[in-house]
Amino acid sequence: MDDSELIARAQAWLAEDPDPETREELAKLIDATDTEELSARFSGTLQFGTAGLRGELGAGPMRMNRTVVIRAAAGLAAYLKAEGQTDGLVVIGYDARHKSADFARDTAAVMTGAGLRAAVLPRPLPTPVLAFAIRHLGAVAGVEVTASHNPPRDNGYKVYLGDGSQIVPPADAEIAAQIDAVATLHDVPRPESGWETLADDVLNAYLARTDAVLSPGSPRTARTVYTAMHGVGKDTLLAAFERAGFPAPVLVAEQAEPDPDFPTVAFPNPEEPGAMDLSFAKAHEADPDLIIANDPDADRCAAAVKDGPDGPGGADWRMLRGDEVGALLAAHLVRRGARGTFAESIVSSSLLGRIAEKAGLPYEETLTGFKWIARVEGLRYGYEEALGYCVDPEGVRDKDGITAALLLTELASELKEEGRTLLDLLDDLAVEHGLHATDQLSVRVEDLSLIADAMRRLREQPPTALAGLPVAKAEDLTQGTDTLPPTDGLRYTLDGARVIVRPSGTEPKLKCYLEVVVPVAAKAGLPAARTEATDLLAAVKRDLAAAAGI
Repeated sequence: MDDSELIARAQAWLAEDPDPETREELAKLIDATDTEELSARFSGTLQFGTAGLRGELGAGPMRMNRTVVIRAAAGLAAYLKAEGQTDGLVVIGYDARHKSADFARDTAAVMTGAGLRAAVLPRPLPTPVLAFAIRHLGAVAGVEVTASHNPPRDNGYKVYLGDGSQIVPPADAEIAAQIDAVATLHDVPRPESGWETLADDVLNAYLARTDAVLSPGSPRTARTVYTAMHGVGKDTLLAAFERAGFPAPVLVAEQAEPDPDFPTVAFPNPEEPGAMDLSFAKAHEADPDLIIANDPDADRCAAAVKDGPDGPGGADWRMLRGDEVGALLAAHLVRRGARGTFAESIVSSSLLGRIAEKAGLPYEETLTGFKWIARVEGLRYGYEEALGYCVDPEGVRDKDGITAALLLTELASELKEEGRTLLDLLDDLAVEHGLHATDQLSVRVEDLSLIADAMRRLREQPPTALAGLPVAKAEDLTQGTDTLPPTDGLRYTLDGARVIVRPSGTEPKLKCYLEVVVPVAAKAGLPAARTEATDLLAAVKRDLAAAAGI
């Protein structure tokens, strides 16, 4: 569009923007005729998909703001009414990011104005509390305002339907079409009241449900250091640990309270370099058995363990990979006699399938995301390598960083009573099933076309070998498979290795998931197997980067 059309579009947006902050921001850009910045904000619209909405805060249709959220809420309300849910309940949760409370209130107002009933959680709470509340209250839908572990400038909008799971196609496209049909905000009734602000009853019911995660009478002795990563997890996790009878976690005080600016970390994601440094420092002081971390909305759980003997500065600590925690929790549930289907996404370690097969349990692979894992029939346990674990699908049909932390701390306590550690159990699993080593090549970009270029390059010239291992099978997952619906991804199967390449659904990243499997005859062979696996992963990563041109 030319400059005059761009300015006209911005002025039209300004005329109906209900937020004084973004109005002022946009007015300054118009007055300055900042066509470059205006073009970035008005070149399209944030696309509503299965992950809902997520983007940078600011004025304009390509940013997260009250106008975008009101339109999204109106589209969701219209979709629900078209589905026959004319007076159903929509429950709304939110985190502590900038604008989250405003977006939650706007959503409640739109639902009320549309003739639906709305209930808002009493304060910023973990996402799994919202996922629990949907089914607990018999709601027809739920909305969680969160950008999870994205940078401070972002916010997001996740939608669940009445089964307590996040939306999947075709619901996303049908909601998006209803959003597109909103002509102007003046057509969207937004009363000042009429919705319910919930008391703590729902949170208390969620906490009572966490009792079901643990075995009655199990040891509760493991001591933990805990970080909430400047998010909303602390109070709920402490309450759950107190109910369970675990020692009170030692808090990383600098990160314990909600802070939308996340001042101590570059990215508020336990997987990012440096994010856990304060936790490691606290562990050197407190000497716990385990470090537990939640991401800011507490639907993910990370863990770190002592690795090596105590030295002058205390023990060395290392993060457990999401696949390692996933295998540990699975082994723990098997040992407890769990029945039902174990499931994971295709980007997660194949070790879960080995554990399930040995235990005689059904096993399923799904596309990436808990929107798919949570829908597996008969699900007992599901996980994803990005630190997401569903350990109580009857209570929360989504990843839940609170209950995962409880279950992992119970496992650490049982092993402690045996004089063993989580690393000892990982060794046992490697000897029993082979050493499954995973890694990730993740490239964050400013220019999204670089991701499309890399995917195109790999499709046009697929690698025939990686790390000297022939590619036995190359699959373009856009075609779907016998067991998976279509998705934008590539999968390479090698002898003793597997690679999956896909664009991130929530961040400007190209993600490559790598796994190698090295047989181990006995525990004495583990060091050599680890060295071999590390070298193989490094070579696969190098060759894949070259093939993708990244």
